[in-house]
Amino acid sequence: MRTVSALARTAVVAVLAALSVAGASAGVASAADDDVTWAVRTASNDLGSERTSYAYDVEPGATLDDALVVSNHGDDELELGVYAADGYTTDSGQFDLLTTDTASTGVGAWVAADQDVVTVGPGATVEVPFTVQVPDDATPGDYAGGIVTTLTQADDAEGINVDRRLGIRIGLRVGGELAPQLTVENLHVDYEGTLAPFGHGDATITYTIHNTGNAILSAQQAATLSGPFGWFTVPVGAIAAPPQLLPGESWDVSVPVDDVTPAIRLATTATVTPVLLDASGSTTALDPVAVSAHGWAVPWALVVLVVVLVLLVVFGARAVRRSRSRRRAAEEARVAEAVAQALQERETAAP
Repeated sequence: MRTVSALARTAVVAVLAALSVAGASAGVASAADDDVTWAVRTASNDLGSERTSYAYDVEPGATLDDALVVSNHGDDELELGVYAADGYTTDSGQFDLLTTDTASTGVGAWVAADQDVVTVGPGATVEVPFTVQVPDDATPGDYAGGIVTTLTQADDAEGINVDRRLGIRIGLRVGGELAPQLTVENLHVDYEGTLAPFGHGDATITYTIHNTGNAILSAQQAATLSGPFGWFTVPVGAIAAPPQLLPGESWDVSVPVDDVTPAIRLATTATVTPVLLDASGSTTALDPVAVSAHGWAVPWALVVLVVVLVLLVVFGARAVRRSRSRRRAAEEARVAEAVAQALQERETAAP
């Protein structure tokens, strides 16, 4: 049974995210949770010292050895599980690792610690060696995961087992052709009007960024919104960069736009510029990807007002015509009656 508390998940995410940023001190990971009394860091060896995370450039079929250092800052002996797992981007944009009940196919399957359980005495530090063995048929590109230490304890108050995890991120690039690529999918613009006939409404531009290449990518984003023929252009504010997306991952983007003129037909263009991050931490902007779409922005309040005015004019004209017809008929009837009466009086007066 999978029982992971929100506190445990938050601790792991924070550690892995911090260690992916250059400048974190010596690659040491610890958590603010008072129940977590240990820390992990990268080992110093021929692969590097004071590393903030593990980063490897390898060829298919390569094997290398590295190590994780675990320190116990508590007063009791700790028995920690050790495992590797694939990484993924959460819905909140954070980097996290699969738990043991989900099979890994990349880093988590290629990294194996020398021991599944490590015992660390009070105040002691233990180095846990691990091996990275890349399959001969590994596809070129970027992979991400991590190596994790875990402690499962019973929470008597909640009646569940709580899994507390601390780990360090592993980034791995398999040699071969690197083909970074982002696509923009499902671009839409939706308009929400106002009850004021001549007022402006709000629009929302939505689309999905899909990493269809084999490299980890972020992106710079921009969008435009206007009416027909480029009229009624509305400024679209700055759009935050998405998180770094692993190959195959997607990220949904929603951009609210205020004070939009209901110009019947809106046109929007989303421009996404992929940003490639290399092992040194420098970024390279690639060719932008631009996609356009249209959406309706009908001023329904104004349409209703116009329809009502037209109906009032039509019915008013009909009423006027009917009134004139009634008056004309009444006048004709009065004249006919007067003529008939005059004829009758003449006949009566004749000798």
